Amino acid sequence: MEIPNLLFATAGNLFRKKTLMPEQILTVSELTSDVKSLLENNFSSVSVRGEISNFKLPSSGHIYMTLKDEGAQIPAVIWKNIRMRLSANLKDGLEIIARGRLEVYPPSGRYQLICTSVVLAGEGTLQLAYAMLLEKLASKGYFNQEHKKTLPAIPEKIGLITSATGAVIEDMSNVLERRFPAARLLLYPVKVQGEDAAQNVIEALVYFNKLSDPSHKPDVIIVARGGGSLEDLQAFNEEAVALSIFGSEIPVISAVGHETDVTIADMVADMRAGTPSIAAEIAAPDTRELLRHCDNLLNSQSTALRAKVEGTERQLDSLLGSYAFNRPQIKVEQLYERISHLVRHMQQSVGNAIRHAEHNFSAVTERLVLLDYRKTLERGFTLFRQDNAYATSSTSVRKADKASVIFHDGEIGVEVMPDTPSPETPAGQDQAPPAC
Repeated sequence: MEIPNLLFATAGNLFRKKTLMPEQILTVSELTSDVKSLLENNFSSVSVRGEISNFKLPSSGHIYMTLKDEGAQIPAVIWKNIRMRLSANLKDGLEIIARGRLEVYPPSGRYQLICTSVVLAGEGTLQLAYAMLLEKLASKGYFNQEHKKTLPAIPEKIGLITSATGAVIEDMSNVLERRFPAARLLLYPVKVQGEDAAQNVIEALVYFNKLSDPSHKPDVIIVARGGGSLEDLQAFNEEAVALSIFGSEIPVISAVGHETDVTIADMVADMRAGTPSIAAEIAAPDTRELLRHCDNLLNSQSTALRAKVEGTERQLDSLLGSYAFNRPQIKVEQLYERISHLVRHMQQSVGNAIRHAEHNFSAVTERLVLLDYRKTLERGFTLFRQDNAYATSSTSVRKADKASVIFHDGEIGVEVMPDTPSPETPAGQDQAPPAC
């Protein structure tokens, strides 16, 4: 192998550097420590292909073995926790690809490969590529939780990237129809394995993300296919597919393979689902749960509204019963009472004035009645009128003129005669007035 040669050359350079200073003599521990630091820092991650020999599995559960080829060999160790996750049963004679780091063991003065993953050489190429891409993307933070986008609670449109035929699309359609039939399903049919599968998936992701029409742009995307071998799922372990999923502005749910299949697409997606059916359940809410939630919200709002109304009514009652609020009302009521009193007083005063006026009017009327000349005429008196004027004395009467005498029941004309002495009346005596 090239690794020991590189190790010795590098260690030799280090040793020669130290020997340039003859006054410094290294101990074995110091030299081993320098070699350990140099080796472990430069070979912290390596992949080695070789044949297993000297395989040992003691009671500790760790595997100790040697990896060799036709030109070199290297000790290797697989710790128990790594061994428990291996899918292959290792034994002498098997050719494997081991990934891990070099480590120096000072007590024995040797270096060894500490294995972190082991695959059989027959399927090792894909496994190795998978492990290397996994490590690369992990180091760049592509799997970190802070990069995961939140899935929409109620998606109106769901994009499906999968084969147009087969059980996957049928299973997802049935689940979505049962859980949330209101959602629109937008299918972009792709090949899910084979030479063009990865490019198809990338084109589908680009298509959905570049749509300018909101009515056709999905709220969430499901990338799905059924189970299969590592070769069958290889399209979803491609770096280009992983980068397309990571760069999608729309949240992506990956449902590739079965529960036990974990692809790079699963880890870089915003959500991983064990199966396509589970992905459909994750993407769409349950309509019945939504309706129950709506009922709970309505009940909560009704309760809160009733409490608010009742609290406001209590506040109003408190305000209406307070002295500050009722003082104006009391003042108004006092003013109304005063106005009513004044109105009653005015009515009484006006009534008294009217009755007094009526009394005076009746008295005046009675007096006028008493002074009416017709009443006097009814008592036997008469009026003497001459030349449209009433005579009030004998001197105002002209002799030999026509006049009229007014009785209470009529008027008669008379003629005023000059005075003539009566034969029976002696001269110088008063004479009676002429009869009219």
